[in-house]
Amino acid sequence: MTKPKVLISDKMDSNAARIFQENGCDVDVKTGMTPDELKAVIGQYDGLAIRSSTRVTADILDAATNLKVIGRAGIGVDNVDIPAASARGVVVMNTPFGNSITTAEHAIAMIFALARQLPEADASTQAGKWEKNRFMGVEVTGKILGLIGAGNIGAIVASRALGLKMKVVAYDPFLTPDRAVELGIEKVDLETLLQRADFITLHTPLTDETRNILSRERLEKAKKGVRIVNCARGGLVDEAALKDLLESGHIAGAALDVFVEEPAKQNPLFGTPNFICTPHLGASTTEAQVNVALQVAEQMADYLVTGGVTNALNMPSLSAEEAPRLKPYMALAEKLGSLVGQLAHGDLPRVSVETEGAAAQLNQKPIVGAVLAGLMQRFSQSVNMVNAPFLARERGIEVREIRNEREGTYSTLVRVTVSTSQGDRSVAGTLFGHGGPRLVEIFGIGIEAELDGHMLYIVNEDAPGFIGRIGSLLGEAGINIGTFHLGRRAAGGEAVLLLSVDQPITPDLVARAQALQGVKVVTPLSF
Repeated sequence: MTKPKVLISDKMDSNAARIFQENGCDVDVKTGMTPDELKAVIGQYDGLAIRSSTRVTADILDAATNLKVIGRAGIGVDNVDIPAASARGVVVMNTPFGNSITTAEHAIAMIFALARQLPEADASTQAGKWEKNRFMGVEVTGKILGLIGAGNIGAIVASRALGLKMKVVAYDPFLTPDRAVELGIEKVDLETLLQRADFITLHTPLTDETRNILSRERLEKAKKGVRIVNCARGGLVDEAALKDLLESGHIAGAALDVFVEEPAKQNPLFGTPNFICTPHLGASTTEAQVNVALQVAEQMADYLVTGGVTNALNMPSLSAEEAPRLKPYMALAEKLGSLVGQLAHGDLPRVSVETEGAAAQLNQKPIVGAVLAGLMQRFSQSVNMVNAPFLARERGIEVREIRNEREGTYSTLVRVTVSTSQGDRSVAGTLFGHGGPRLVEIFGIGIEAELDGHMLYIVNEDAPGFIGRIGSLLGEAGINIGTFHLGRRAAGGEAVLLLSVDQPITPDLVARAQALQGVKVVTPLSF
């Protein structure tokens, strides 16, 4: 078996290459390449490990014909065209926890630097001045810290701030009341935070919703004398407004580690009184650089070698605990999606994925993703769980997820229903004791069958002699039957025959089977 091949295109800890090798990957380290140089070689690789220097554009992805995964050693993925990667079926991963402590500590350091005017005091003292009365700072004890974003890094900042005897309020639409209580902080709306906070620190990604979240209007509404820290992403704060309000004294101080344009070798804020800045150092500690490099190598190697998915940004992640339980269900779901996709004709405006019993107690996203991966094979041979949702959205297919924890006839069941011009078409399957996926219903007819290899689906009138006629036809054509599965609505009504065969079914044989007495539908299947 050929080993997966990985390219490390940005400088990172050398142990990353060792981890790739120890986990069964070949690895090349080629840093400092131009976009044209990267484009010329990227087609050779299954994985691409980057930091912030390499830009993975749609143009690069067009040339990455074998690429399966991009791993960003760090949090921000502004340098990766995620929609283009998703459309091409490439998983994009980051390492959101490898530098969390480092970034949180940098934010706390910025708070202290602002509170005690440390950079200015240092420069003044080293210049031979002794301006003790000039640098009158403030204590952080008892002050209110306003967090904009209370995710992983924000939660660490909150913990450190509480240890400093600060009171913490947080604005985060995704923060639940229970989580706020667990963190020991108060959840508030953004307007309340601006009115109450003595210090504000930002810990949110840059999105259309968060861009300029501290706009001029909001900065003007902030408590007079507030101090602002941003170690998250440039663009969260209106830089021009921040400069004006620092100069007016409405904002007592600001500390930025990130800027709208980086590297920030020129910026209107430079030289503004009570302004501190650092060159995007949030993740720049020895420990963090090692952690993110090792973490991205482990994640990428796990995906390339075993299929495990961790910290993916464009597909459901599978934890080490979930993966063993979910993988049999994902195999079943993909086969059901493939089956209904091969049998249902015309447009499919809607697909519903329903789970019952034990299946309903699992993470549903990977199951739904697997159904779509099987279903969308009717449109593309290169479909997988990454680009299947993209392809479904592109074709206007509505995806519904239904969870029923009650048990029905089976202790665990996955049902896939698609809407067609002839009405809804549904297939269902379960897992037997050994974990093997098994079809148990097709278009309302009970049938028990494995879905594997080459198969033949036939709908016919339930009448004596038909099994002998189809068996003779296949025998005369030299087609060996592996398994034979029957189901019917009622005696003498519509019947279903599902055969597994050892060779592909040719169009000529399909036509001859279709001509048999009582046959309504003949469809060759492949799994």
